Amino acid sequence: MKRIILITAVMFMSITSQMQAQFSVIDPINLVENMVTAIETSSTVVNVIETFNQVKKVYDQGKEYYDKLKGVHNLIKDAKKVKDSALLVGDISDIYVNNFQKMLSDPNFKTEELNAIASGYTILLQESADMLKELKEIVNDNNGLSMTDSERMTIINDVYVRLKNHKNLVSYYTRKNISVSYLRAKKTGDTERVMALYGNADDRYW
Repeated sequence: MKRIILITAVMFMSITSQMQAQFSVIDPINLVENMVTAIETSSTVVNVIETFNQVKKVYDQGKEYYDKLKGVHNLIKDAKKVKDSALLVGDISDIYVNNFQKMLSDPNFKTEELNAIASGYTILLQESADMLKELKEIVNDNNGLSMTDSERMTIINDVYVRLKNHKNLVSYYTRKNISVSYLRAKKTGDTERVMALYGNADDRYW
């Protein structure tokens, strides 16, 4: 079991030595926290687009990491849960970046509202980073909690389940914001534009 913990910890930090040779080692926690920091700088209505562009730069750096992480196979069960947890945080970031980018071009949202929406995403992103940080502390075994391997794996599974639920929460938050635009468009007879912007009947959020 100690070997499992070691493999899990190494996987969380760099996935595999082969991948280290392909791209620089990236800490997914820092990626999300850097996105949060960038969003928090948007304190005025003037710089919301400029701020988002900064966030997207951080996201694009992490996208390569998450794309390569998706291609990692043949992991032991517990290591896979850690990998999948990191991927869930990547999915959460993806939901924010892709949908907020569309909201920026949506005339149904005022700039003040976009700032408020971004603030909500800030909280949700930080919470996902905190859960990933909790997972990192567990697998690195540097916290002095003297847990058994079984207890450690139970916590890993718990964090994974919480992150899955958190992803659903971020999706719900996104759907609710997009539904505001849809309802406003319905009043003005502009629903086709909103549906074209956010997706077709198979993947739209309302």
